[in-house]
Amino acid sequence: MKLIILEHVLDRMEEYGISEEQVIETIHHPDSIVPGHNERKIHQKRLNGHILRVVLEENEEILRVITTYKARSDRYEV
Repeated sequence: MKLIILEHVLDRMEEYGISEEQVIETIHHPDSIVPGHNERKIHQKRLNGHILRVVLEENEEILRVITTYKARSDRYEV
């Protein structure tokens, strides 16, 4: 499956200090996966007192990262 990280996501990663390795680790080894809007999936992983959230759209051939961000750990259940 091909992984596509949108340009907007790269900006968000820089803004939040998130590495590409952290995003990929969260995609492949999440602590939890929750449903998002429009059939998107949100992969979540605990990270230094925060929750790293990676929002994905998926079809048979492409896995597209829509956005990513760090959230307070008390805001989401993992």
